[in-house]
Amino acid sequence: MILKRYSFQLIIILFLLYTFSCNTNKLPENVTYSEHIAPILYKNCTSCHRAGEAGGFNLISYQDAASRGKLLKYVTQSRFMPPWPADATYSHFIDEKVLTQNEIDLIARWVETGCQLGDSTKITPPVFPKGSQLGKPDLVIKLRDVYKIKGDGQDRFLLMRVPYQIPRDTFISVVEVVPDNRKLVHHVNAQLLSYQFDKRKDVFKGNVVVDIKDYPTTLEAYKQLDLPNDDGTFPMLTYSLTNYLPGVTPPLYPDGIGGFELVRKGAIFLKDIHYGPSRVDTTDQTTFNIFYAKQKPKRPLKEFQLGTFGVVPTVPVLVIPPDTVMTFHADYTLPNDISVLTLNPHMHLLGRQFLAYAITPKGDTIPLIRIKKWDFRWQYFYTFKTMLKLEKGTIVHAEGVYDNTRHNPNNPFSPPRLVAEREGSMRTSDEMFQFIVTYLPYKTGDEKISLGR
Repeated sequence: MILKRYSFQLIIILFLLYTFSCNTNKLPENVTYSEHIAPILYKNCTSCHRAGEAGGFNLISYQDAASRGKLLKYVTQSRFMPPWPADATYSHFIDEKVLTQNEIDLIARWVETGCQLGDSTKITPPVFPKGSQLGKPDLVIKLRDVYKIKGDGQDRFLLMRVPYQIPRDTFISVVEVVPDNRKLVHHVNAQLLSYQFDKRKDVFKGNVVVDIKDYPTTLEAYKQLDLPNDDGTFPMLTYSLTNYLPGVTPPLYPDGIGGFELVRKGAIFLKDIHYGPSRVDTTDQTTFNIFYAKQKPKRPLKEFQLGTFGVVPTVPVLVIPPDTVMTFHADYTLPNDISVLTLNPHMHLLGRQFLAYAITPKGDTIPLIRIKKWDFRWQYFYTFKTMLKLEKGTIVHAEGVYDNTRHNPNNPFSPPRLVAEREGSMRTSDEMFQFIVTYLPYKTGDEKISLGR
């Protein structure tokens, strides 16, 4: 009797759990834009799908969404959109754009039932600053001249000097790169030139663009770019001011973490700006949004990278024969305790999968990031919600899978050819394997500091 009674109670509990599960996943009879769809789009889509941003069309109004209802249903059910390459079941970061199954089902039901509007008075579109993902910038600096790109199918690697002058010295928290030509700007690596006020009379005079291939040495290219002071000496150089890759929004950290001093006279020095090949003549005039800091930075950022240009090499050597799928990896042992803020995996067109994790001295595994389907067009800076402590002696492991077969639709060659890391070449048709880690030397309590915006 006791056994029967407990069996009956178990059946009741299982029935209630099943009923609750069904009710929580049940869709409303009338799915409307105002009540159900607009909040999903405004949270996950509109920041890019608006004028001047990466999305190819607007998703701000009801008309915007309803006219593309079938497309929204398809790209969300296939999880093609919103783009978030990192596997959210492996690790979590701020600003994740990952739809739940319930949200995907709501969009499908809305389309299938005729894209009903609902109560339009309940719709409050978000207000975004024009030309930025972060907010209203304190200072906007633009390339002095429009750069003309020939439609000759060639990669271009340029040095650029973007001069500025402001009323007084200040501190900045972040620099946001906003390409004018998003299709062709492959990457931007920027540094900061700081001129002593009396050593450079006019920061705006002279050349501002130099093609690296036109000069036999880097020093000659620098001189042609008019980087030096008036007396021939060089100004102070601050490394790693900002970086850009397709899809990137720069991390914006809490006050006091990271940031730079911005003196009255200076220039953003693009150590390299890479334009991918184009078959038509076009132009670019990239903009830099500057955000001032509320206080002097107390903890400057540090970084290391594995693989190409890194502290440890890629193993085996990054050479991918045609008609092969190969895996490469790199391991780095931490010399000190660190607090990890941001991760940035990087591969080119043959990349298929990326994985990184850490192994502690005790043998425990800490997930860092996993990308099951690499997409060259979306290469984010992934910032943890709180700092991640990795202790001294921890091994940081990264591995990448490359597909150099005819089955890879992104393969730059048909038929496939041997593709390699050619002395650090950054051409899109060559390959790279990088895992960049932004960190701080560890301090007690770092694990509790929120990195959310």
